[in-house]
Amino acid sequence: MPTGFSRTLASWVVSSREDQIPGDVRREATRSLVNWVGCALGGSQHDVMECSIQALSEFSGPRQASLFGRKERFDILNASLLNAISSHVLDFDDTHLDTIIHPAGPVAPVLFALAERDPIDGRDFLHALVLGVEVECRIGMAIYPSHYDKGYHITGTAGVFGAAVAAGKILGLDEQQMNWALGIAATQSAGLREMFGTMCKAFHPGRAAQNGLMAAILASKGFTSSEQSLEAPRGFTRVLSDKSDLSKLTTGLGDTFEIQRNTYKPYPCGVVIHPAIDACIQLRRSQNLDEKLIEVIDAIELKVHPLVLELTGKKTPMTGLEGKFSVYHSCAIALIQGCAGPSEYTDEIVASPDVVALRNRVSIIVQEGIREDECLLEITFKDGRSARCHVEHVVGSLEKPMSDTELNEKFYSQAEAVIESRQSKDLVAACWEVATLNDVSVIAKLAAT
Repeated sequence: MPTGFSRTLASWVVSSREDQIPGDVRREATRSLVNWVGCALGGSQHDVMECSIQALSEFSGPRQASLFGRKERFDILNASLLNAISSHVLDFDDTHLDTIIHPAGPVAPVLFALAERDPIDGRDFLHALVLGVEVECRIGMAIYPSHYDKGYHITGTAGVFGAAVAAGKILGLDEQQMNWALGIAATQSAGLREMFGTMCKAFHPGRAAQNGLMAAILASKGFTSSEQSLEAPRGFTRVLSDKSDLSKLTTGLGDTFEIQRNTYKPYPCGVVIHPAIDACIQLRRSQNLDEKLIEVIDAIELKVHPLVLELTGKKTPMTGLEGKFSVYHSCAIALIQGCAGPSEYTDEIVASPDVVALRNRVSIIVQEGIREDECLLEITFKDGRSARCHVEHVVGSLEKPMSDTELNEKFYSQAEAVIESRQSKDLVAACWEVATLNDVSVIAKLAAT
């Protein structure tokens, strides 16, 4: 049995120095931060947040930390939970494509909560964010795809480790404590794919953030756990995956950084749908289609990667949350509206007669050899004509990444629906300049209402 993987990770995190993080890695961490803050603001008014706040308000401890896009304050454990929920509820957050983990979701809210309790400077914040993302993604790679195929939501199950590591770094845990924190995180790991399309999906990164922070706090006080929580026969990787590769945990550790493989969504829905949305929007433009397209389109055929139907095959979604996991709905709204933003994934739009009629004309063909960021679209018109579109690499993929300008546009589209324009500009500027800040809690304060 391999030994030492948990301790090796703990030792690396504890010994890592901020000046060992390359500039391009810090740069990508900054981009991840900008994206996360925008998503947290975008989801802040969602029904999921209203429900969660009503349920938890009476149980909050000291009002230590802000909620992004809101006036309420909570204790740091509950603030971590709620801000992570907010950042994920629109399914607009970042994606590590090798694992389908949404890396910043469980990690960033923990760091902001801690920063409002005790000041954290910007470089230490980015350092902890990089370490948290690295550990959660490496653990994810060690268990993917078997773990995901079994039905676990990997952002929740792996994200708890990222939150624990990031919090533990800020709290100054030693090697023994950090190893305990990994174990305390492991025994709290949770999240089921069955919950996709419900409020529970956003609860997964929320609970990962909260549980990870709790793991680090408990470990800091001497709370013990297994010291081989990842690799032991009854440990995390062996129990939650039928085929794990423990070498992924440590090979190249400190030489490569997974945050550089982070990607950002142009559309607020399951990432595997994005190529289909791109194709529908491109074809709509090239064919000069308008709102009357429902009268002229006979059939819509998409050839896609197998994950598309597995993850987003809801043919008759009933709610906006379910619509985010329906390739049929996403194609219909992309063709009808020429876009796919948060307003296209509401209960009202999902039930629209035109949307329902058009999505019923969508057929999906799974085709081996097509990449996850690729699709082939063919539309047949009622007059017998047809039109095709091939998306080789979707916008937001590693091959076609979103630019800083596009990230800013995405940020403003979400932020300015919640906070004033001037406040939004000051906030995004602070995010881009995070490395120069003496206290990153200024970002949380600017993001509150």
